[in-house]
Amino acid sequence: MSNNPTAQSPAERIIGRIAEIGTGFKIARLVPSRQRRTIGAWCFLDHAGPVHYQAGGGMNVGPHPHIGLQTFTWMIEGEVRHLDSLGSDQLISPHQVNLMTSGHGISHAEISASKEAGTLHAAQLWIALPDAHRHTTPKFQHYPELPVVEQHDFSATVLVGSYFGETSPVDVYTPLLGVDLVLTQSATITLPFDPQFEHGITLLEGTAVVAGEALVTGELLYFSTGHDAVTIQAEAGTRVLLIGGEPFAEDIVVWWNFVARTQAEMEEARADWLAGSSRFGTVAQPDIAGARLVAPSLEGIHFKGAQS
Repeated sequence: MSNNPTAQSPAERIIGRIAEIGTGFKIARLVPSRQRRTIGAWCFLDHAGPVHYQAGGGMNVGPHPHIGLQTFTWMIEGEVRHLDSLGSDQLISPHQVNLMTSGHGISHAEISASKEAGTLHAAQLWIALPDAHRHTTPKFQHYPELPVVEQHDFSATVLVGSYFGETSPVDVYTPLLGVDLVLTQSATITLPFDPQFEHGITLLEGTAVVAGEALVTGELLYFSTGHDAVTIQAEAGTRVLLIGGEPFAEDIVVWWNFVARTQAEMEEARADWLAGSSRFGTVAQPDIAGARLVAPSLEGIHFKGAQS
């Protein structure tokens, strides 16, 4: 199959890069990429796992700050404990979503629920907040139940937005879509698209042929606006993540854990974090949350298109 759009394939292929979070925990980073900085307001997509780890070797991401975004965690296997500067201390289990709205500033940590050996499989995404809401009051929301649609060939969980006649309760600020779909038997299925949305499809488990393109984990197919459906052919047990949204009209700057509009905003947020400013507060249970992450240097960095 071709790696580039053709007359037969409407999709653009994005190859994820391997990144490391916390203490040696490797993930596939699919968004942002050189080809696509955003898909709708989705501005970040990490696929973690499935990772089988030894005792003491699970998730360990110490306190770190965020501005200008919502963090969205979809747990597939394993459990992670979320701690933040609002005082939240929340365990996220399989088939649940954690949503944290940073607004002007928040900090949080993510650690494994226990020190025993285990498995972790999750997708973590960021949603860029539109200008009218990016300085909103920070908040944290946990969603233990989401709508599930059972069809003959597949089971779909509506994570964000509306799909198959069901609407997710997850609270977002721009028109978005997120769907986790698992094939219950080998099949060829057709998924509807909103032609006003751009979309991305990645595999969380298995292999598939999507819009005539062979796709494996660690890759994403991007579809621009104007498409009304996509066909997927896959074996039983294949898990697909579909995301989409209206193209995000605002120019954003993404660096480290921040989403901003200007170089000066990035510099200010970094300085506030390093200074221990009250802007980012103190993460709940600091004795177990781990060491605060240190912001990298901005020396020599100029963000393309960013104002100074």
